[in-house]
Amino acid sequence: MAEQKGPLLQIALDFVELDRAMKVAEEAAAGGADWLEAGTPLIKSVGLESVRALRKSFPKHTIVADMKTMDAGRVEVEYAAKAGAHVVGILAAASDSTIAECVAAGQEYGVRIIADLMEVADPVGRAKRLQELGVDAIGLHTPIDRQMQGADAFALLRDVCKAVEIPVAAAGGINSETAADAVEAGASIVIVGGAITKAKDARQATVEMKRAITEKARIPTQLYRRGGEEQIREILSKISTPNLSDAMHRGGVLEGIKSVTPGLRLIGPAFCVRTAPGDWAKPVEAIDLASPGDVIVIDAGGVGPAVWGELATNSCKVKDLAGVVIDGAVRDTPEIRAMEFPAFARLTMPNAGEPRGLGEIGVPIKISGVTVSPGDWLLGDDDGIVHIPRQQAVEWANRGMDVLERENRLRAEIRAGGSLASLAELLKWEKPR
Repeated sequence: MAEQKGPLLQIALDFVELDRAMKVAEEAAAGGADWLEAGTPLIKSVGLESVRALRKSFPKHTIVADMKTMDAGRVEVEYAAKAGAHVVGILAAASDSTIAECVAAGQEYGVRIIADLMEVADPVGRAKRLQELGVDAIGLHTPIDRQMQGADAFALLRDVCKAVEIPVAAAGGINSETAADAVEAGASIVIVGGAITKAKDARQATVEMKRAITEKARIPTQLYRRGGEEQIREILSKISTPNLSDAMHRGGVLEGIKSVTPGLRLIGPAFCVRTAPGDWAKPVEAIDLASPGDVIVIDAGGVGPAVWGELATNSCKVKDLAGVVIDGAVRDTPEIRAMEFPAFARLTMPNAGEPRGLGEIGVPIKISGVTVSPGDWLLGDDDGIVHIPRQQAVEWANRGMDVLERENRLRAEIRAGGSLASLAELLKWEKPR
């Protein structure tokens, strides 16, 4: 690979719409990006025309075709090169014979080969073998699906960099706070996707990213970050229920449950209660057993009389609980609104039932056909309630943040004169009838 002057910044254009990719490429190039990558989604969507378009519009930039080649190495490298790529990305998990074919084609057609270690069982050992096979660079990439589960983007980077003499590229969830860590770990190429492609101003985001990698500066950001279990509440506090439902493939909604007080948000793990219609004993007893930050979730059969009111809400405020969700009825709504306590219910009515003590506490319950188990997470706002199973809470929270970030970029493009239908290329992607 050609001699480098400091770490390089590569922009991964992982779009499915070529026009949107080209717009971000224009902004990123103006901001100082070194390499422009036709991401795998873009190549799968519009083919090698994306590489041709980038080469034509940015003749002074290095163009990367992230083919993720696993077989037919010579053919794929040849046609990526003929389309205008300077660098072709392949998968390190491919057979040695495929790797050798890619290297040979790269030498014949004058392109460099970068092998991505994604999901390789022995990354360090495979990196050494790839160097022996003649690849020009190694890519250490935390896949997006693992990023959403809170994976460490740099866990292996130092070991791989020490094991080989060829350049190593780091990718996967890198933002302006973590780019310096990639460089310090030994990365020669820093590959950035969402932190630039989802930015409202991709040019400015690129300027900041260049400073982060050249000066090893850590520039704070509230976006393009992925958290683990300890950050679930923080992540959910930044997104909406539509963001979260979109991330969950339009799922997770507890239909028919509405906020008592407009404008309030509810976030927290579920503390579950099952009770008979109108029986408010177990719901009130649950307040004493719940922990601060919990959300009491009550299955009262979806009918009245009310099992919750002002006094129960006062008790929750004293206990510092995060809210209540009732598949049944609530009353005393003016007082609850005055307390600004997040209460969500299916029904509102003035009459309460009797405290008979029927039901259970701390057991799975079902609301709107959705099973809610103790410890599952809930997010509520004026649009309703979305439920996340505890085992998937980290992933879905992170994916909800990804939806918000993508929408931020779309908002900026719409304000610049685009329309949602044209930007999303709806006609192109409508299912044939």
